[in-house]
Amino acid sequence: MNSNLIRNGADGKRTVGLDPTKRVLFLTKDLSLITKQLKGELDLKMADINPADLLDDINTDVMTPAWVCFRHKPEDLALDAYAGLLDEKGERVFATRALLDGNFQVIVSGQRKGTGSSRETAPQAEKWGGIELVVAASFAPIHARNNINLGQLMGSYEQLEQLQAGAELPLADFTGDYDPVTRAILESGGLFPFASRYQAGEVKVPLPATEKRPLNMGEKIIASHLVGAEAGKAWVAPGDPCLVKVDGGYSHEFTTAQVHYFLGAEYGEDYSLPKPDKFAVFEDHLLYATGVKRMAPFTSQIETLRSMQREFQAHTKVRDYSARDGVSPGICHQVAREEFVDPGDFIQATDSHTCMGGGNNALTYGVGATEYAGLIYSGFTFVRVPDSIRFELKGELQPGCTAKDVMLHILQTHAVAENTLDRIMEFGGPGLASLDMDERATLCNMATECTAKSGICEADEVTLEWLKSRRKDQSEAQIRASFITPDAEAEYGGGVHEIDLSALKPMVAKPSDPTYGATIDELGEVAIDIAYGGSCTAGKESDLDFYASVLKEAEECGRGLASGVCMYIQFGSGSVREYALECGYLDLFKRMGVNVIDPGCGACIGCGPGVSENTEQVTVSAINRNFTGRSGPGKLYLASPLTVAASAIAGSIVSYKPGMFRQTVSS
Repeated sequence: MNSNLIRNGADGKRTVGLDPTKRVLFLTKDLSLITKQLKGELDLKMADINPADLLDDINTDVMTPAWVCFRHKPEDLALDAYAGLLDEKGERVFATRALLDGNFQVIVSGQRKGTGSSRETAPQAEKWGGIELVVAASFAPIHARNNINLGQLMGSYEQLEQLQAGAELPLADFTGDYDPVTRAILESGGLFPFASRYQAGEVKVPLPATEKRPLNMGEKIIASHLVGAEAGKAWVAPGDPCLVKVDGGYSHEFTTAQVHYFLGAEYGEDYSLPKPDKFAVFEDHLLYATGVKRMAPFTSQIETLRSMQREFQAHTKVRDYSARDGVSPGICHQVAREEFVDPGDFIQATDSHTCMGGGNNALTYGVGATEYAGLIYSGFTFVRVPDSIRFELKGELQPGCTAKDVMLHILQTHAVAENTLDRIMEFGGPGLASLDMDERATLCNMATECTAKSGICEADEVTLEWLKSRRKDQSEAQIRASFITPDAEAEYGGGVHEIDLSALKPMVAKPSDPTYGATIDELGEVAIDIAYGGSCTAGKESDLDFYASVLKEAEECGRGLASGVCMYIQFGSGSVREYALECGYLDLFKRMGVNVIDPGCGACIGCGPGVSENTEQVTVSAINRNFTGRSGPGKLYLASPLTVAASAIAGSIVSYKPGMFRQTVSS
């Protein structure tokens, strides 16, 4: 796309200047001001804006809700940019074509722009909607990376104020703080133009010059995967730009179509992949979408995405986890950790919860479709070594608490303070041994809710035993040899933080954001209509144990689901369903009137049974994020599997205390 923002000076230097015929859009907390700007009734200046009045935490669900993502062409996404931004009446602030027709060149918001999903559709909708400069106080890391890969400049309030005053600023003012490679990507106009320059030898990526130093787990994995480095002879430090070999990855039907579309456009329709064996496609996100009333109108678009994924799989021969007879093998993150994410791996995939694989002692995180298309084609990707933050766990969780409560605590404290922002969250310490592998997966899964780069857990005997039962082609010695441990003197830019697991209490996140945490004791009476247990975060074997333990106690005490409450349990994978069957849980759930759903994402992304139907409904859910509208129009509270099950019996949000239903009967 042609840029009116970047100019080539007579002296050969490139500058950035606003097109006087175009406008600047300020996303303000006062939504009526946005409406006036969209209608052309108001133009604002940065000099007159208090940054505190700008919208914070604009998430990717707001920028491109699920139904918008059913389109794989960026120009079609732009038609409904920001369709998820709703006013107090639940009405769209941005009508169809509002951004396109507003003649905007710059868009401005507050802190943590682009939280939530890794969906690259969000910045694509802005770029193809005419936006060339994105201004915010801070950006979620995956969203920032997606902007870079698309060649979208990001700027500060101070720079915008100067531009609006008529100044032309050197392009280097917007790119100079980046490492040389990131700078080259931006100044080339995005990842694909940069890749062409790299292949032509116009730009080079030298090995990091960092000398030998103690490494944390994330740094060790990156150092061991450097392109062109001798094994054990390279070291890295935060900020180092480098090319890194990727062991594997995956995409799903929400994203594969774009990957296929981009690769065909860039490399020709006969393109091929060098190592497809550890890459995969999953049919998990949209399997139940057409059964949701508000998704039914998009049936043909959904089928196009499915069809293009099947075409991509047949073309590339990547691993095929398509649905069979309408049943998915499972959610990509859960199946990947069960089957092919190994300790020490570097895994990339097109979903922000890819970091769940960190529970397997691997470095895994989500990327956008452009970046994934590039790395799956080449076998390597560009990485700027991230900083890390360590959580030293001690003690054991009290009954009624789970790893979900640990993460809600971290979200309420360290994430709000931005201690975790763009950092790898490293989990270790003696308390980690008390958490099984499924609970560790929960810790890492929700790292993305903390706007972290990823999460990773230390490996131990628990890791070994879990992997031995699932990696029949590997010996115990091979598995143990693959373990990654931090060096004793490793550095953590985010610090080392001790968490006493025994001191934590059951928590919830109140509607609209995972960081809106409170202990259940502080919450007060909140009646519920829906209790949902499932998703990659809460559809694992241990999660099924949690649901079943509560429901079994309730049944023994003659209790059932509270009047008017619908409870749903959805499996994270086919193997989890088999586990539940072997344990007798399916019969228990049936007797208790629980709606049991085959593996998939479903309600977590508003595309399956368990979504709310109106704004008055209240849901307590074990999923990972509770953005407005994500799982239906109602109010959604995040909680642990134990809390979800206990609340379904009580009819309001309560924490689980062993024996609580027996006490109710005896009293």
